Amino acid sequence: MSERRVLIVGVTGIAGGNLAQHLVDRGWQVHGLARNPQSAEKIQPIAVDLLDREAAARALAGLDITDVFITAWLRQNSEKENIRVNGAMVKNLFAALEGAKNLKHAALVTGTKHYLGPFESYGKTMAETPFREDQPRLPGENFYYTQEDILFAAAKRMGFTWSVHRAHTVIGYALGNAMNMGVTLAVYATLCREYGLPFVFPGSQEQWNFLTDVCDAKLLAKQLEWAAITPAAHDQAFNTVNGDIFRWRWLWPQIAAYFGVEAAPPPAETVPLELQMRDAAPMWEKIASKYCLIENRVEKLVSWWHTDADLGRRIECVNDMSKSRRLGFKEYHETLPSFLELFEHLKRSKVIPTF
Repeated sequence: MSERRVLIVGVTGIAGGNLAQHLVDRGWQVHGLARNPQSAEKIQPIAVDLLDREAAARALAGLDITDVFITAWLRQNSEKENIRVNGAMVKNLFAALEGAKNLKHAALVTGTKHYLGPFESYGKTMAETPFREDQPRLPGENFYYTQEDILFAAAKRMGFTWSVHRAHTVIGYALGNAMNMGVTLAVYATLCREYGLPFVFPGSQEQWNFLTDVCDAKLLAKQLEWAAITPAAHDQAFNTVNGDIFRWRWLWPQIAAYFGVEAAPPPAETVPLELQMRDAAPMWEKIASKYCLIENRVEKLVSWWHTDADLGRRIECVNDMSKSRRLGFKEYHETLPSFLELFEHLKRSKVIPTF
């Protein structure tokens, strides 16, 4: 794949970071774009804010790439603002890439909110489960739809193929990520162990009991690569999940056992993590000092709000993978190992302690 030259937008995020490492290992030439990209071997950093149209044009001028992967978004206070800001990022990106004559393919990572609606009306109108890619869009505003439409228009105008990847609850290594359940639960369990607190499931009774699924970041990376190089996958949207399904009442005690804490089911009234962990900052500072961890600011590690949103749902959320299977994508990743592999990585990286 040495002839494939890729730009990853959002290279410091959970999807972008894992994709970058995967493609480097596969021999792709990788450029990583972020507002503050970190130094990484074999990844050429590009520091730019895509909301600045002129800066984006300067930063990407003359960049000869064959593929672009869009894995970034910026959370706003309303869906109208999400549409304005995240739509502008994608629009400015393709405006800056107008001169990329060898661009073959562009991929956009979105998520299951495609079927559930934006956070401010999450699940109030939803598609029928299991979610399938050919289901019509929900009524109302959704910044994923805006991003898709900008992608489709750019592909038609510039002559490249596209793919959309609707990943559900991505589990993988990343720090400072806006949507990162795996790291959030690792920090929560560490706090519970250190201070002798019960590891209470912070979500709804429905999520505790209903079937659901998640997506390993490494599996997402493999699907992104597959869709870029597989003609049958071009100009298609795909669900992206591990391929197994589970109930949290089965998984939660196993996560608790890994950390050596007492698992507790959800109480009659949900107690979200943002409420449970309102005093977590000084507690984490003490843990970080005691165990010489690399980050003592808990807010730089966790996304209480996003984990609360996922685990607090009172609806079923299962994604169908038949479409990509039919077209040849056979990758599969068990969910329990997704979490345990991440926890081991966090320990090796001194993000959480090795008790």
